[in-house]
Amino acid sequence: MSWIQRQVLRYERMRFDHEKRRSRLPFAWGLDHIGGETNGEDPRAFLARYVEDAVAGSDEWYAAAEARDYALTDGLLTFTSAITSPWAENNRVYGQLFRAKREGSAVVVLAQWNARWEEQQTVCRWLQRLGVTAVKMSLPYHDRRAIPRHPRADHLVGPNIGLTLQAVRQAVVDVRRTLRWLEQQGYGRLGVLGTSVGSAIGFIAMCHEPALRVGAFIHVSTYFGEVVARGLTTENVWESLAAAGIKPQELRQFWAPISPFPYVPKLRDQGKRILLITGRYDPTFSADLTTQLVAKLEREQVTFDHLDLPCGHYSMGVWPFSMLAGYRFGKFLQRELR
Repeated sequence: MSWIQRQVLRYERMRFDHEKRRSRLPFAWGLDHIGGETNGEDPRAFLARYVEDAVAGSDEWYAAAEARDYALTDGLLTFTSAITSPWAENNRVYGQLFRAKREGSAVVVLAQWNARWEEQQTVCRWLQRLGVTAVKMSLPYHDRRAIPRHPRADHLVGPNIGLTLQAVRQAVVDVRRTLRWLEQQGYGRLGVLGTSVGSAIGFIAMCHEPALRVGAFIHVSTYFGEVVARGLTTENVWESLAAAGIKPQELRQFWAPISPFPYVPKLRDQGKRILLITGRYDPTFSADLTTQLVAKLEREQVTFDHLDLPCGHYSMGVWPFSMLAGYRFGKFLQRELR
């Protein structure tokens, strides 16, 4: 192990250990969130059928019409989500608008898990300076969408199998509704920028949304379940799942519909422009999983650019890696959305 790898891993562990209010929620099948019965007799069999149908019919599963109640007040876009969760607070979508021009190019910005309201505003201002309008969309259960007694977004990525499926699906359709609003405003060249879980959500949206021409994804992996089972930042989630007897390969299957990997073939021959920015020493999105996704893109003959930096998940956000990543995705989006 090189000196820089040791330093990066030490920094990643330090940042993780210093995070506060991390919960270990109880395991639940959560089938009631995806059309099943709370106390169904065979949840594994139900999920096997549900997952197969969701992946095969993903165009319908992720479909979303435009909202009927878009409102823009003082740079804040709001509308009702196309997915109804059990909490009213989560069903109102918020987008912070950083307008560069009245028409032309625009990007939906999706931050990392548990990002605060003010995070990635600097990213949006950078895109604004480059002439690209940005909408930073709050993910389900984040900031103003947080639900009572859960200031952290524990319900977007948690040990409730069905609720996590519903939450990530909700995030994808929220992106598509945001894009419909941008089109209504005259923005015809559209892209997405996602970080960590925002990268997975943005990638899935790009696979299903014809209007998305360009995508920049910071940290990429294969299957949602693989990241949760192996990643540093999801240790508390995996502890509850493992204690309930869930195996890593099962979790990979259960959460296949909210994973980038199954949908890569949809990008073939689409002419979309993709940038991947990854951390070589990332203990959350492991390098071998990133390599598998890159290889899948190559096999499917999907054109993409790739910047691989000697950093990890948290350290991507500090100098010099933040500067290198920011310059690269900013110029990429500016160029490809001209």
